[in-house]
Amino acid sequence: MDLIPSSFTAETVSAVIGGTSGIGRAVAQALQARPGRVITASLATGLDVSDPAAVAAFFESIGPVDHVVFTAGSQAPGGPVAALDLDAAKAAFDVKFWGAIAVAQAAARQLRPGGTLTLTSGFLSRRTVPGAFVKTAMNAALEASAKLLARELAPLRVNVVSPGLTDTEAYAGMAPDARGAMLAKAAATLPAGRVGHPRELAAGYLFLIDNPFITGAVIDIDGGSLIQ
Repeated sequence: MDLIPSSFTAETVSAVIGGTSGIGRAVAQALQARPGRVITASLATGLDVSDPAAVAAFFESIGPVDHVVFTAGSQAPGGPVAALDLDAAKAAFDVKFWGAIAVAQAAARQLRPGGTLTLTSGFLSRRTVPGAFVKTAMNAALEASAKLLARELAPLRVNVVSPGLTDTEAYAGMAPDARGAMLAKAAATLPAGRVGHPRELAAGYLFLIDNPFITGAVIDIDGGSLIQ
């Protein structure tokens, strides 16, 4: 089997929204090892995914595209529902959930035949953890929406990667010792015995892009978080 799928040529265009850090950057780097052009965009490059008009303008500016990956995340407030900051919760939804929907809507107008859209949820979508209402609700909504999008946008393919705890810049604000201790403690609870690395998650996105018989699927890359 060829290491690089024949569907990737010098004319292939891929866009990674959230592609300047963490998992998204790893996906972009993996795609950059293949033929074609890879476009990365995020708040760091000036794209605010919570602004549908800005998202639409971005996709109009890049023109026809073959593969779109959405990894942009948000700071979700924690705590019990009874004490939840609803404004903060809505702001988190505006980025991760409604941002993903805005990308899907705009990308659908630009995706070429055979194209793919791959979204990102998280293991809390299907695991009950008190105090994680916003993350659970956002990720569950994304997974349900992706299945509907896979029907509505067919034969374009729509899938979701659901990551578990991954060692990314999201924890850069922690002191190194505290970060290491947190990751080690989490790793000890996982069947895999370790936390994830961005390159391992990136392999999952490429798997969904490469396999033409997968659509409407959610793949878990979580070290066994859902079975512990």
